[in-house]
Amino acid sequence: MIPTEDASARKRKIEEKLKQEQDTLSFIRESLEKSDQLTNGMVSILSSFESRLMQLENSIIPVHKQTENLQRLQENVDKTLSCMDHVISYYHVAKDTDKIIREGPAGRLDEYLACIAKIQKAVEYFQDNNPDSPELNTVKARFEKGKELLEAEFRSLLTRYSKPVPPVLILDAIGGDEDMEVQEDVTLEHLPEAVLQDIICISAWLVEYGRNQDFMNVYFQVRSSQLDRSIKGLKEHFRKNSASSAIHSPAVQAKRKETPTKKAPKRPVYIPGTIRKAQNLLKQYSQHGLDGKKGSNLTPLEGFDHDLRGVKHLSDDKHVTAAGKDDVLDIEIDSYIHCISAFVKLAQSEYVLLTEIIPEHHQKKTFDSLIQEALDNLMLEGDNIVSAARRAIMRHDYSAVLTIFPILRHLKQTKPDFDATLQGTAASTKNKLPALITSMETIGAKALEEFADSIKNDPDKEYNMPKDGTVHELTSNAILFLQQLLDFQETAGAMLASQESSSSASSYSSEFSRRLLSTYIYKVLGNLQLNLSNKAKVYEDPALRAIFLHNNYNYILKSLEKSELIQLVAVTHKRVESSYRELIEQEIQNYQRSWFKVTENLTERNIPAFLPGTKLKDKERQIIKDKFKGFNDGLEELCKIQKGWAVPDKDQRDAIRHAQKRAVSDAYKAFLQRCANISFTKNPEKYHRYSPEQVEVMIDRLFDTSA
Repeated sequence: MIPTEDASARKRKIEEKLKQEQDTLSFIRESLEKSDQLTNGMVSILSSFESRLMQLENSIIPVHKQTENLQRLQENVDKTLSCMDHVISYYHVAKDTDKIIREGPAGRLDEYLACIAKIQKAVEYFQDNNPDSPELNTVKARFEKGKELLEAEFRSLLTRYSKPVPPVLILDAIGGDEDMEVQEDVTLEHLPEAVLQDIICISAWLVEYGRNQDFMNVYFQVRSSQLDRSIKGLKEHFRKNSASSAIHSPAVQAKRKETPTKKAPKRPVYIPGTIRKAQNLLKQYSQHGLDGKKGSNLTPLEGFDHDLRGVKHLSDDKHVTAAGKDDVLDIEIDSYIHCISAFVKLAQSEYVLLTEIIPEHHQKKTFDSLIQEALDNLMLEGDNIVSAARRAIMRHDYSAVLTIFPILRHLKQTKPDFDATLQGTAASTKNKLPALITSMETIGAKALEEFADSIKNDPDKEYNMPKDGTVHELTSNAILFLQQLLDFQETAGAMLASQESSSSASSYSSEFSRRLLSTYIYKVLGNLQLNLSNKAKVYEDPALRAIFLHNNYNYILKSLEKSELIQLVAVTHKRVESSYRELIEQEIQNYQRSWFKVTENLTERNIPAFLPGTKLKDKERQIIKDKFKGFNDGLEELCKIQKGWAVPDKDQRDAIRHAQKRAVSDAYKAFLQRCANISFTKNPEKYHRYSPEQVEVMIDRLFDTSA
């Protein structure tokens, strides 16, 4: 049971708490009432604000729309005014540009092109908007006038500044000095840079807006003329200068002074005068010598005396004019060779220039037209060389082929660059050089073959034979001709190979052509040997016949050994050297037989047997006298005759003398020893005219007209 006091206290607490809760509830009610009042007030305010905002919006929107309309109208007015100004400007273009168009584009190309652009826009406007207006015809005429003046300016600039390339610069560009260790590339500047840019600009405009290709014709005509004039200028440069000064330009000579170190030439260099000298000798042979006589134009070899008896030497006084002509022809040949290289270099340079000016799809055709004149002139000159060679061969002047060799070799060496330069041109253009090469190879091969036949068929004429048995002119000329082939082995071999119809020739190699050339040289040597054998029969004296053949065979062998001919012939005939040595030895033996009639008097045959002091019979004494007389007369006769014969090779001459001295002297000494104690005459000095020493001195004077 809960005490009364606790219950009372607890009741009080509950009542107090209840009162507090009632107070809180009353506060909340009051707050809610105030909140409702505030809410109602806010709703009222907002409703009022919304009403006023709607009124404002209803007032502003019409004003805004009116403003937008006004702005749009303003913009339309501005645009209309601008368009009107723009349209009106088209009506004034002809007047505004009249002065500039009349004065032309010279010196103010950019301003001029800007005027042309205005006129072009006016043309387009009137064509689109008012095609029947007179203004269209006016601006059209002004546009055409402007285009004509641009074309005229293109021609004027191109003509005024296109100059032939100086010969000195061309020679530097083609590498006139191949001995130089370092070759500097020479840039050919055909037009000043500022002028070039103007021409490029005009070309681009004419292509894009002018729709006219006539300027391309103007371009190739002007540049074609300059290309041809450049090459002709180089040719004239060669004609006006000596061969030595023409080959090297001052710029190259200056480079040579600065660069003393040199290397070997890249390829055999044509040396003016070498071939012409050979041609001069060969021509004189074909023309039967000077003054209707024949001799030997023999160039002394090492080991041969410089004074070759029976060898005809050219007189400087008589051949001054001929030598001058030869020098001119040397320069012509060298000029043509350099002109071919110059054409390639200049054509390459022209193509580079052309690509900057002419549209790509017109470049090849324009380039083809541009090079035609210069190329045709070069090919015509080459055809003239072939024709001249053909006529010379018909006259049996086979030296003409020597002119073709350096030119043909250079053409074939240049052909790869030629083909690369002409790539893309017409087939007729690209085939011109191969056709010329084929013509030269054909005529060259014909000359080689006919020369070989002429060596075989050269007539045996007594007046043509050297009286002293020296080297025949046919031999010296044949060897001289063959030696010229050494510098052009590949060219000569290709000539011969070009005429071969066998399957092996169709794909011939350098080795194949070398073997053909080796066979050809051996054929010429064989024909020469056969002809010499026939010519030797003209001599009635077998000894002189032997000396003649000996001299010729020895000269051939020495010539082969001195040059590379021996190695070239050995490609197909290994024993050629030993064969000639056998022939030489055989002819020496044939010559020595001429002394048998002298030495047979010294033999013991028919000499009676006797003892020292024995008195000989008259018949026996006469036999000994006859032997002395036969020896003396034979010795004197042979020495007198053979003293006028010639053995140009000193070593051979000394060897023949020595062998003959030994044979005769030994036999003579033995004969004298046998007759020393025999009394066969009262006047022994009448028969014993010469001592062995004197006999040797007489033999030492053989082959010596000065003795």
